[in-house]
Amino acid sequence: MTSTAASPLTPTFPSKLPQVGTTIFSVMSALAAEHDAVNLGQGFPDFECDPALVDAVTQAMKAGHNQYPPMPGIPALREAVASKIEATYGRKYCANAEITITSGATQAILTAILAIVHAGDEVIVLDPCYDSYAPNIELAGGIVVRVPLTPGTFRPDFSLIGGAISPRTRALIINSPHNPSATVWSAEDMLALQELLAPTNILLISDEVYEHMVFDGAEHQSTARFPGLAARAFVVSSFGKTFHVTGWKVGTVAAPAYLTAEFRKVHQFNVFTVNTPMQYGLAEYLKEPAPYLQLPAFYQAKRDLFREGLEGSRLKLLPNTGSYFQCVDTTNVSDLNESDFCQWLVREVGVAAIPLSAFYGDGFNQGVVRFCFAKKDETLHEAIRRLKKL
Repeated sequence: MTSTAASPLTPTFPSKLPQVGTTIFSVMSALAAEHDAVNLGQGFPDFECDPALVDAVTQAMKAGHNQYPPMPGIPALREAVASKIEATYGRKYCANAEITITSGATQAILTAILAIVHAGDEVIVLDPCYDSYAPNIELAGGIVVRVPLTPGTFRPDFSLIGGAISPRTRALIINSPHNPSATVWSAEDMLALQELLAPTNILLISDEVYEHMVFDGAEHQSTARFPGLAARAFVVSSFGKTFHVTGWKVGTVAAPAYLTAEFRKVHQFNVFTVNTPMQYGLAEYLKEPAPYLQLPAFYQAKRDLFREGLEGSRLKLLPNTGSYFQCVDTTNVSDLNESDFCQWLVREVGVAAIPLSAFYGDGFNQGVVRFCFAKKDETLHEAIRRLKKL
């Protein structure tokens, strides 16, 4: 293993992220590989995308679309995204001035934060939250203000969110469907947030990468549906999540023209442009809405397979209304803390999971771990077989 300690000849400097090490996702994936475990930890599919999408990208390459595209994204893809949002959520964004193609959702979120957060600004995040949010805020010189979602249900507590707002609050980050808890914000939640933010100048970053994974006939309540929220929001989406191509790292940001202009000032200097043939391929593929319209049923079937397989086991299944994650309570199995349990599970049972404590700023332990069911059915059956030994 390579040491990260400075050699005597290497100049040292204060770290900008002194508390940050290797992410838990990389750690658990490496451990899973070492022990030949079924990896239900890191959130990516183990199955292929639609061959038609690969064909569309291949044709774009053969057609010569291999040089720099326009900085905000090729017009055809931005227009397709704007049309998709309007058809799905009823809000019309200007493709030219309000849609930007990004190098995945992670870059989109970092870029939005760098564009709006000044040194000393506060940004509210709702714990548990995706692990990039806090380091992004710190890199921008901002202050992370953590507000817990309600333990057990993971519902937003608007009295706590309101209590965390101060004159220095620049932005709030929300995420629905939610990683890691697999909960979904309701229309009532979004209206409550709209009312809370109405008298403020607080900006909103809405992480909606699992937008097409909402189950049991419910609809995703995108920020784009609510005029008072959309007017202050960067709405972030991910082609990687929607079309099973997480390694392509292509996402989108929809925002009002003023916010988009500020976003693009940063975007042009941290990535400038995004993979050209993939943009052309995605633009062509989006002409047919069936792949994303059918996604809720596709993942609901995998959710049901996984949940039904674990019924009767000592793992207690938490509710799942969206995303491709399933949380389970492990307290009937072990009194180990979540991190130690996950390591034990890999070594002794041969299945990798992620501790929910990794998504909390203070490492809050409640005996809950997260599995990813974005896997082939045979992968899920093998994981179920191993987990039933518990």
